[in-house]
Amino acid sequence: MVYGSALMSIIFVLFTVLNPEYADSIYKSAKDFIAAELSWYYIGLMSFTLFFSVWLICSRYGSIRLGGENERPEFSNFSWFSMLFGAGIGIGILFWSIAEPIYHFQGNPFIAESDNMTVAAAQVAMRISIFHWGLHGWGLFAVIGLVLAYFSYRRGLPLSIRSSLYPLFGERIYGPIGHCADLLAVFGTVFGIATSLGLGAQQINAGLQYLTGIDVSSTNQAILIAIISIIATVSALTGVNKGIRILSELNMHLTVLILVLFIVFGPTAYLLGAFFTNMGDYLVHAVELGFWVNPDPADPWQGWWTIFYWGWWIAWAPFVGMFIARISRGRTIREFVLGVLIAPTLLGAFWITMFGNTALFMELFGNGGVTAAVNEDITMALFKTIELLDLGRVLTLLLAAICTVMLVTYFVTSADSATLVICTLISMGHEHPPARYRVFWGTAVGGVSAVLLFAGGLKALQTASIIAALPFSVVIIMAIYGLCQALRAEFATEKAPAETAFTAK
Repeated sequence: MVYGSALMSIIFVLFTVLNPEYADSIYKSAKDFIAAELSWYYIGLMSFTLFFSVWLICSRYGSIRLGGENERPEFSNFSWFSMLFGAGIGIGILFWSIAEPIYHFQGNPFIAESDNMTVAAAQVAMRISIFHWGLHGWGLFAVIGLVLAYFSYRRGLPLSIRSSLYPLFGERIYGPIGHCADLLAVFGTVFGIATSLGLGAQQINAGLQYLTGIDVSSTNQAILIAIISIIATVSALTGVNKGIRILSELNMHLTVLILVLFIVFGPTAYLLGAFFTNMGDYLVHAVELGFWVNPDPADPWQGWWTIFYWGWWIAWAPFVGMFIARISRGRTIREFVLGVLIAPTLLGAFWITMFGNTALFMELFGNGGVTAAVNEDITMALFKTIELLDLGRVLTLLLAAICTVMLVTYFVTSADSATLVICTLISMGHEHPPARYRVFWGTAVGGVSAVLLFAGGLKALQTASIIAALPFSVVIIMAIYGLCQALRAEFATEKAPAETAFTAK
């Protein structure tokens, strides 16, 4: 596992660096095939995991505790929520919370061309944006996190993807079958996190340009990735209880601060009203959007948006799922799934509303300027919106500085969490993997991210996440089946002590 996962990453980097044009053509062909032929599969899988997670909440299995019957959660609700949100989507939502609504505002398949850039278009744009960051993604994270936590803390198996396959393959999970499952999880984690780190580096570079005048370039972004990867590696060496927890709580405090500032200095009444409108509109259309497959094969919109997001969420699933499992011991299945589904979705929707609707308000009722900025350079969307709030130079620079610091801290939190998860996977579920593994993978994750940026920027990052999701999606289906078998077996034994059903090897 240790050498196989490292070799896999090194081969990818060398293949991309030595022949970038050929590599780009391969990646593009694979992405185009998935978008054209397998959109239905990605969409169906995401909707299924959401409905499965809701079923778990309502089922008789909801009272099962992830651990011993008398265990209680290791972390407070605030620390738990801060860590799962920061590791889950923090850096990505900072990048897209303004840019995505502005893109959909200019056109999408759900409105007529004559309605582009109108109030109606703005509402549909917010609906789509919240949908991409809402319940479907967190439903997937909840299911994978639950699978890992259940088999590890309830059944005494390693905290590893392979454990979810025990009901199907028994002791053979400790052989090639288990190694393959964990390697696919490592593959998805590396490319999923590389996508987010690449986006984060681009936006940090944009923030530094806005604040200090530093050039926006791939070289500067690679330097930023290198510096922050070193910080993240140091944080990963301190473990979950220190560096990762402290940084996650800092992220949450900064998030609350910036959201409050947007409410106070932005169109306050409009934003608060928009949040309730957006939530109602999203919930009414969530199921419809969740099953919609674009009937026009010539339209690339769904491939570049929904399929990109679903690929991103699936590729992130082993990373975020394992991290959520690691911090959730002692919670019941119902508490776990409800918390993972509802709290991040609400905060994500509120965040997108405060940022996205502020930008849309400027376009609809102000002097505009955000759309032009997004079309010219997507990484400047956030900073241009802050500038157009017209708060004066001091406050504008303060808000821009806070957002840049948030990008850095969310970057570090995502990178150190991913490093810890990868090391746990290759260490057969050991929750405190060797320091040398953390150093290598902290460096490797940053390296892959930098290579993808040089290989093609945003499009290469999007393509990587879509492709990485495909092989791991098969493991997800088998893991869900294994969980169902295990839960059924637990109740079939009249709630006998959990450790009698499976035992760690």
